[in-house]
Formats: sequence, C-alpha cells, structure tokens
Amino acid sequence: MRDRAERGNRRLHRRWARLDARGKRPTVTAVAVARELAGWCWSLAVMDNHH
Repeated sequence: MRDRAERGNRRLHRRWARLDARGKRPTVTAVAVARELAGWCWSLAVMDNHH
C-alpha cells in the first residue's frame, strides 16, 4: 500500500508542476489536483471493497 501511496503522491506532484508550468491560475491547478486526488481515493475504496 505504501508503494501505491508514493506513486500517487508523485503523480499529483507532476500534475501540479505541469499545470503550474503552463501558467494556470493557482485555483485551477488546485481544483485539478483535488479532482485527481478524489479519483485516487475512490479507486482505493473500490479496490478495498472487492478484495
């Protein structure tokens, strides 16, 4: 599980960095990263329910 968390963290950081580099507003970047995080949390919940 820790490996999955590390990969998720790196993915979120890359997403933030890419959007920031493109000059997106901080609120737009934060919402995009929050959506990504919500999807990751949802995937964990679904994964846990099926195992």
